[in-house]
Amino acid sequence: MKKTQVDNCEDVLLSMRLIAENLKEVVDRLDKKSIKIMIQKILNSKRIFLMGAGRSGLVAKAFAMRLMHLGFSVYVIGETTTPAVQPEDVVIAISGSGETHSIADLGKIVKDIGSTLITVTSKKESTLGRISDIAVILPSKTKNDLDAGGYLERNMRGDYKNVPPLGTSFEITSLIFLDSIIAQLITLTGASEAELKSRHTNIE
Repeated sequence: MKKTQVDNCEDVLLSMRLIAENLKEVVDRLDKKSIKIMIQKILNSKRIFLMGAGRSGLVAKAFAMRLMHLGFSVYVIGETTTPAVQPEDVVIAISGSGETHSIADLGKIVKDIGSTLITVTSKKESTLGRISDIAVILPSKTKNDLDAGGYLERNMRGDYKNVPPLGTSFEITSLIFLDSIIAQLITLTGASEAELKSRHTNIE
């Protein structure tokens, strides 16, 4: 890696502004009905399973942890202690492209089992978007996109260095979206900060 001198942090601030602008655009385009149904399915679920690959998988784990803090029975698919999925369970997939082979294949298995499949993605017409019972669409640039949210335009103007790389835009947006779902669930369940803290790990 080439070594260079850091003279300022303006590119960092510009990148943060671009991320914030993208987030505002996404919020303005969200489908409220799909979000309401997603929240209702979570509230009515017996057990919740989360899945995602790569950085989206980390977002899935973060959401699973918060659901656990709220007292839900929640598991991350792929962990050695995760039980078998049953028809009455809810499975939530996080995938920007909706085409990640491992997650799309697992989504098909979920449908074969008869469980409810909820997908958070940026591509409504993707494999996961099409087969899901509920698809929450977060319009964002993913690692497979060449042009989304003015990406090529900024590139042509010389601002390409300030654009978050690959699927960063979707991953950040999905993390904020899912944490906002948690905020709504806290209100609906009447959970307190003390209750969440009581379930936080105390063995590290």
